[in-house]
Amino acid sequence: MKITVDEAKCCAAGQCVLLAPEVFDQRDEDGIVLLLDAEPAEEHHAAVREAAGVCPTLAIDVSGTA
Repeated sequence: MKITVDEAKCCAAGQCVLLAPEVFDQRDEDGIVLLLDAEPAEEHHAAVREAAGVCPTLAIDVSGTA
C-alpha cells in the first residue's frame, strides 16, 4: 500500500487522524493533514482505506494492496 495526500484539498476535518493515528497527523497551526507513514504496515491498511473513504475532500489517495 502506498499513500499520498493532497494538502491543498485537505479541509482539516481530522477523520483520518481519528481512524489511523499511526499514519496521519495534523499540523498544529491549521489542522492540515500530515502523512506520517506513506507505506504503512498491513495491520493499518483497513483503517487507512476507511480514512480515505470518509475524507470529505478526497485528499487521501491509496494505491496498491500490499
